Amino acid sequence: MGKIIYVTGGARSGKSSFAENHVAESKLKRVYLATSIPFDDEMKLRVEKHKEQRGEKWLTIEAYKNLYEILQDKVNDEKIILLDCLTVMVTNLMIMEKEWDWDTIKKEELHSIEKRIQDEIKGIFDFVEERDLELVIVSNELGMGLVPPYALGRHFRDIAGRTNQIVAERADEAYLVVSGLPMRLK
Repeated sequence: MGKIIYVTGGARSGKSSFAENHVAESKLKRVYLATSIPFDDEMKLRVEKHKEQRGEKWLTIEAYKNLYEILQDKVNDEKIILLDCLTVMVTNLMIMEKEWDWDTIKKEELHSIEKRIQDEIKGIFDFVEERDLELVIVSNELGMGLVPPYALGRHFRDIAGRTNQIVAERADEAYLVVSGLPMRLK
């Protein structure tokens, strides 16, 4: 059946720490599914810091696409997966595969991009259900601030926001973390 826990919040809200602590407290064999691509030294340093904080008890998989297949190949007897972060995964799927003119992109192209993102999420859900695992998904809460002044920002906000809604709907539990304080939503 599988269990899904959704953790959202703003940048630097403590959502990743909350999710990591939840997974670590479970005492289950665990997977850290890292969706970021460290392009610069600052990001590389953040990735290394996160690895040090987690320690050796995690199987770390660094990927943002073809996740169903990658999980099938790499996950053996692990029982809980932490995906951090969904919005980074959405970003990568929007911009890494093809260069788009976001100011003039057609609705059909946007729909195709969003469908691919939803298919990735469905693949993760399918994997978790097939293996009866627990999945903790961390994502940034969007749309609580200003409307982005540029097209890519607005498209990202819309697609990531709808993706968050899909995950929250499917989740068995959902939390909003603000200033390090988790509030259970579901």
